[in-house]
Amino acid sequence: MNIRCARVDDLMSMQNANLMCLPENYQMKYYFYHALSWPQLSYIAEDHKGNVVGYVLAKMEEDPGEEPHGHITSLAVKRSYRRLGLANKMMDQTARAMVETYNAKFVSLHVRVSNRAALNLYKNTLKFEIVDTEPKYYADGEDAYAMRRDLAKWAEERDIEPADKEAYAVSKNSDDKKKQRH
Repeated sequence: MNIRCARVDDLMSMQNANLMCLPENYQMKYYFYHALSWPQLSYIAEDHKGNVVGYVLAKMEEDPGEEPHGHITSLAVKRSYRRLGLANKMMDQTARAMVETYNAKFVSLHVRVSNRAALNLYKNTLKFEIVDTEPKYYADGEDAYAMRRDLAKWAEERDIEPADKEAYAVSKNSDDKKKQRH
């Protein structure tokens, strides 16, 4: 298995994996939007023949009022390639790129409340925390958990250097002071 940054020529295969694995599907222009806006954040897993067997589609949130943070739009691994650690590895690569390129402090995602396998991966392996429940988030009316992973702590534990160490340290110190007050 090989994990690498996704390229524009991978987008059709990523969309195909999405259609095979997930009920939420996206138009090709949405994949292009991610690939062109944040080319270093989406990753694919490919088999020994170069076929895409999994992907993570990610972006940075662009709310100027909030600290820099990423968002996982979609994560899928084809059924016969699950339980090999591919999702974990792709998500860690994306997290690293978010910190090293954009000074991301955390990454968020949404997951169906009924998706036990994904919840296990996010909570137990990747250390995401549930921060909210969003009623009727999905088109079919199912609720979603809004989840968040602390990238500042994760990066510090792994000696990953942020894009701008000084700015990261300043906002990290202000985050620590906020936590102490509460």
